[in-house]
Amino acid sequence: MSRVLRTFREMIGLLSRGDFSQHLDRQMTEAVDALEACPADKCKAEITVKITLEYELGRIDIKAESKSKLPETVKFMKTPFWAIDGQLSVEHPNQIDMFPARNTAPEPVDAEAS
Repeated sequence: MSRVLRTFREMIGLLSRGDFSQHLDRQMTEAVDALEACPADKCKAEITVKITLEYELGRIDIKAESKSKLPETVKFMKTPFWAIDGQLSVEHPNQIDMFPARNTAPEPVDAEAS
């Protein structure tokens, strides 16, 4: 008596002699790792499986494909700049005059006081 597959799960396990199922296991592991490493508070990974069944003269050929889309693992935040006189500045143009410029030069040392 021949073996009859009754579930989708059984069929997936037999595709490409079990290699397709192992491939899906690897993709799932990569997706979970990428989600855990995601720098954002919310991330999404996607695994798409496509099964094509082709019938010819009593035989059914099954072709399996999968694609995975992982979240970006490095995400840089944006930095605001303002254009002032054709140049970039980190200071907002409306706030430049709010605070007087500080003298950041070191105080001169008086040689006679030592």
